[in-house]
Amino acid sequence: MRKQYHFWPGPRGLDAWDVDRLVALSAGLPVQHVKVDDISEIDSVYWFRESQPPTVRAVVEHIRLTQEVDPSFPIILGPDGRVMDGMHRVARALLDGQATVAAVRLRAIPDPDFQNCVPDDLPY
Repeated sequence: MRKQYHFWPGPRGLDAWDVDRLVALSAGLPVQHVKVDDISEIDSVYWFRESQPPTVRAVVEHIRLTQEVDPSFPIILGPDGRVMDGMHRVARALLDGQATVAAVRLRAIPDPDFQNCVPDDLPY
C-alpha cells in the first residue's frame, strides 16, 4: 500500500497524520456502521487544494484509487466524525449505493506527526 497522510489545516498551516500510525492507534476499536450521508466531507472539497487543482488527470487518479479499495477495512473517524482515513472507501460506498460504511472512531485526536508542513515535502 502506498504511504499516506491525513491532512488538516492547523494553526499555522497544514498538519499531517501518518495513516500507518492512525491504523495502529485504531486497532481493537469497535467497528460500527456509519451512514454515508452522515459523513459531512462527501459534500466538501476533500482531495484537492489550491496547489493541486482537480484536473481531469487528478480526478481519474482518485477514480482509480476508489476502484482499487478494499472495503473490508473500516474507515477511521476522529471523535468529531471527521474522516481521518478511508475517504476512497467512502467514495466507493457512495458509488455502489451503499447506505453505510464500516468505521472505527478514535476517542481523541492524536498529535499530528507533522505540523505546518508541505505535503510534497513529506517522506513517501
